[in-house]
Amino acid sequence: MRKGFSVLVAALALASIDSAQTPATPVRTQTGLVQGTMENGLTVYKGIPFAAPPLGDLRWRSPQPPAPWTDVKITDKFAPGCMQIPIIMPALGIEGFPVSEDCLYLNVWTPAKSPKEHLAVMVWIYGGGFTIGATSISLYDGTNLAKKGVVVVSVAYRVGPFGFFAHPQLTAEQGGHSGNYGLMDQIAGLEWVKRNIAAFGGDPRRVTIFGESAGGISVSMLAASPLTKGLFAAAVSESGGNFAPARADNEGGENMLSLATAEKNGEAFLSKIGASSIADARRMSTDAIMKGVTPGSGGAWPDFDGHVLLGDQYNLYEKGRYDDTPVLIGSNADEGALFAAAIKADAYRASVHAGYGEYADKILAAYPGGTDPEALRSARDLFRDTAFAWPTWIWARLQSRTGKGKVFVYYFSHRPPYPDTPQFKDWGASHGSEMQYVFENFGRTAPSQADKAIADQISSYWVNFAKSGNPNGAGLPNWPAFADTNQQVMNLNDPSKPIAVPNVDKLEVLDGYYAWRRSQAESKN
Repeated sequence: MRKGFSVLVAALALASIDSAQTPATPVRTQTGLVQGTMENGLTVYKGIPFAAPPLGDLRWRSPQPPAPWTDVKITDKFAPGCMQIPIIMPALGIEGFPVSEDCLYLNVWTPAKSPKEHLAVMVWIYGGGFTIGATSISLYDGTNLAKKGVVVVSVAYRVGPFGFFAHPQLTAEQGGHSGNYGLMDQIAGLEWVKRNIAAFGGDPRRVTIFGESAGGISVSMLAASPLTKGLFAAAVSESGGNFAPARADNEGGENMLSLATAEKNGEAFLSKIGASSIADARRMSTDAIMKGVTPGSGGAWPDFDGHVLLGDQYNLYEKGRYDDTPVLIGSNADEGALFAAAIKADAYRASVHAGYGEYADKILAAYPGGTDPEALRSARDLFRDTAFAWPTWIWARLQSRTGKGKVFVYYFSHRPPYPDTPQFKDWGASHGSEMQYVFENFGRTAPSQADKAIADQISSYWVNFAKSGNPNGAGLPNWPAFADTNQQVMNLNDPSKPIAVPNVDKLEVLDGYYAWRRSQAESKN
């Protein structure tokens, strides 16, 4: 992961909110009373347990119910983040960022004054490549969204080797599947919301899940999972989508794993940390497990386990096998700026040939690399489109063909207020830059009046969508629903307006590439 990620998140980070906090009246959940604090006209609860600590024998198992308690639980502090190497925290100015395996907690911001208000609910799923991330990152503070009349919930989930570790012994132990514990944590959080959110003034029938990057990919996965029926009524995916086939080796533009590949990776990881068995690894300390993780290397990803994730979502959507709810999905104009470092033309072309095989010449025709500047631009665009723009486009096309839930697609192209350093000189709307507008949290950067106006507009679209399944509302530019026969997306900028799908010629080339990869995978089965 590039250093730019740390710098960008630092630019987006919200400074600590200093506000008067007074204890709130306790609320009864199914496991006990919780007491939050009154902040900024809201009631805020931080660190509510939604599952038992996944420690000891519960390591690498599906989340279990939390133990009930009898006293009032004070919920005024964020719980530790799930185990990870917190590489972005120093850039946020956070010293001693706590991490723990005991991390399955959620947070609630509610404007409701009584349980009878039945407000729409927005459940946030953080990103971080399935390797890092936490609900306590202040960019994700739900205050401003909640002030617009929704209950905001943020849910923690296991990441890295604790959240996405598959192994043949685990597969045998768990009835034929392993590896997607982080996704099961998200589902457990949604189950908690369904059982308990009414006590906080929320409506369990109007739950919208929303997430960005790995969180947005998670939203896409949850929409296709058989385990989520009835847990949410709408979905928002920012720079997410999971429609490529599973990779077998190092295929370009593919991240998903088959269970068999994930198990092989798990066997290698177990050997790396010096464990002879899963039982042995469950007895190891968290630090011993984390010694097998290289900082910034990623290496954690969900797999098609046949339980949480049934298989290639492209095929599932073609057959209508998904949770057919309204969706609001999109990507940013310059996503790849965060990931594609300076690259020479020869190296770029070689990497395309290595990853895209027989299709490489067609990829290079669409994303040329004749000179070093052209190669850098193409590397950024290719990453943008394979990781984010193509999955979004395909999701929109498939659901608009086969589903009833309306599809609203955005293209975020507004350049945010970056730090005034050479690194950001040629950056546009890069990966993650829309989040400060969604949450209206600008942190250390100084937003212009235009930034503030766009943030109010975007957050209003998101809240309207959560309330009704449609982002449109009074005072907002009209956002047309996407249709395969009329492919319009909302360009979120100054001004915001509907446009045709950007870069569609490149996306069509990638569509041919993924069809070729899919046919290759199917011919081997």
